[in-house]
Amino acid sequence: MAMTLSPPADSKLVPRLGIKLDNISKRYGDHVVLDDVSLNVESGTVTALIGPSGAGKSTFLRCINLLERPDAGTIRVAGHTIEPGKTVNARDLAALRSTVGMVFQSFNLFPHMTALRNISFPQQRVLGRTREEADERSMQLLERVGLKEKAGQHPGRCSGGQQQRIAIARALALDPSIMLFDEPTSALDPEVGLEVLSVMRELAADGMTMVVVTHEMQFARDVSDTLVVMADCKIIEQGDPRAIMSDPQEARTRRFLRAVLER
Repeated sequence: MAMTLSPPADSKLVPRLGIKLDNISKRYGDHVVLDDVSLNVESGTVTALIGPSGAGKSTFLRCINLLERPDAGTIRVAGHTIEPGKTVNARDLAALRSTVGMVFQSFNLFPHMTALRNISFPQQRVLGRTREEADERSMQLLERVGLKEKAGQHPGRCSGGQQQRIAIARALALDPSIMLFDEPTSALDPEVGLEVLSVMRELAADGMTMVVVTHEMQFARDVSDTLVVMADCKIIEQGDPRAIMSDPQEARTRRFLRAVLER
C-alpha cells in the first residue's frame, strides 16, 4: 500500500506522545490479521502486548516501523506521521527506523562478523560514523549489556542470551528514542532469558519508550506501565498491568491468563 511519511512537527498537540496508532488494519488476502486497532504509547513508558498466538501482536508491532505496511490507518511515531497516500522514500524510511529500534525473536546477527562489527557496521552505514567512532560507541554498549569481553567473538561462539544482548546493543547503537521487542526471550531457556530481561529492565528504568510483545508475565506485570491484551486481531483489554492480571474484565483475557499462569 502506498503511504506518505511527514517529518516531525513542532506542534505540542499531543504532549509526551511516543506512538499513536489509529484504526490500523491489515490482511493477507482474505485473512484478517489486524482489525481496526488503535493504541497510544506515551514517551518514556513501557507497554506490554500479550495474548494468544495468532492474535496479531507481532504484526501490530512491525507496523510501527513499517516492516509491515498496514492496509488502513494512521501511524504517528516520535513525531513522524505515516498515512495512506504517497510512497515512503528510502531516506524517510531509514530516518524512521533509526528512531525506532527493534529486537526480534531470532537474533539476526551477521555470523561472519564479530560482536563489535555487528554493532559498529550499522552505525557506519546509517549514521555515517567513522569506524573509530562506531567502535567506541559499540564498546560502550557492549559494556552496558555486560559483554565487553565478547567484542572480538563471532556470534556462533556466544550463547543465545549473549547473542540477544548483542542484538539489543546493535539496536541501541543507532540512538533510537523508541525500542520494540518481539518476544525477545521466546527462543531462550528461562535462565538465559533472565539475562535479556535484566537489560530490558535497565532500559525501562532509564526511561526508554518501549513496546514489548511478550509471554513473560512477571515482566509485563512488574515493568510495564500499560498492559495490552490482544485476541482475534483486536485489542480486547488494556490498562494497569496489576489490575488486569488480578481482575481481568474480559472472559477471553481470563482464559488466556489462566492458561499461561497455570502452565
